[in-house]
Amino acid sequence: MSEEQQRSHLPDPTRAVYAISVAADLAGIGVQTLRLYERHGLLTPARSDGGTRRYSSDDLARLHRIIALAAAGVNLAGIGRILDLEDANADLHADNDRLRRDTGNPPPQT
Repeated sequence: MSEEQQRSHLPDPTRAVYAISVAADLAGIGVQTLRLYERHGLLTPARSDGGTRRYSSDDLARLHRIIALAAAGVNLAGIGRILDLEDANADLHADNDRLRRDTGNPPPQT
């Protein structure tokens, strides 16, 4: 099976499909740790109509970033600030790319 065919079988990265136990298992952490990260606002999973947490592939990528920062000794408040800054930086890059496309200006040479 080609890589493209494999990707076509995966859910959209933003689609919340993983239950909390599956997400915790994929991240290699406990369910209670995952709930702790949620309580501290580091991760906000989608909820089903019945209130069950559902995690997306994007959530899992963020979770892996949280785990890496925690392993580096960053406390939960610091992790939250780092994630906020990384999110803001990504938004700014997306805005710059959009503005360059809209105006026809190429990106600067680095």
